[in-house]
Amino acid sequence: MESLNSRFRQATRRRGHFPNDQAALKVLYLVIRSPIANRTNVTGRTTGWKIALNALTLFYGDRIALN
Repeated sequence: MESLNSRFRQATRRRGHFPNDQAALKVLYLVIRSPIANRTNVTGRTTGWKIALNALTLFYGDRIALN
């Protein structure tokens, strides 16, 4: 989790500012989907995503579209 948090901070710092919230979410989505070379999960897939998504929908259900 700490490495992902670090990657989020690094991506937002490089970008500078965002015109709206949707632009910031797009950058964070791309950070999540981009693979890391020294990662143990070389496929670049996030494990346990359904559990995390279920927890996020409890708090931010009106913001998350489950497609």
